[in-house]
Amino acid sequence: MREVVIKALLVDPSSNSPVVLLKDRSSRKALPIWIGDSEAISIAFGLQDEEFPRPLTHVLMSQMIENLDAKVDKVIIKAVQDGTFLASIYVRDSHGDVMEFDARPSDSLALSLRAGCRIFVEDDVFQAEAIESPFAEEDEFHDFVDDDLDLGEFRKWKEWASEEDGGKQVS
Repeated sequence: MREVVIKALLVDPSSNSPVVLLKDRSSRKALPIWIGDSEAISIAFGLQDEEFPRPLTHVLMSQMIENLDAKVDKVIIKAVQDGTFLASIYVRDSHGDVMEFDARPSDSLALSLRAGCRIFVEDDVFQAEAIESPFAEEDEFHDFVDDDLDLGEFRKWKEWASEEDGGKQVS
């Protein structure tokens, strides 16, 4: 399992879909996950540390967990099944017991921003789905995202590679 951080929220120009880019802390690779519009809004507000006048769902979830004397311990992107990423949210109660909740990666990521917890990706998922990126330093990453990252081309490459590997689809 490897720890990742949310490094960017982008829009795939070929589909106009939001994409969250998770950067591995110990390599030059990143994992793109296509997400829904409402989750993208919540992630964007979490990244900018801004709030709506009324709590968004992920803020409400975080407040409820905290008021129940529990905390979000971590989130894990666990698998890819039929082109869809699967995740779990781990919540630790006041007695130290940990509960696992099945969740969409986008909801998990939005909640992790509110809870300040760590994000992990299973090694096999990361190895199968991550892209090699040409950056080593933080500034190079931002230049890469701003100038060089073509998600439309990446998606076409992933679809071609999936066809070569027996039809595994991109999520």
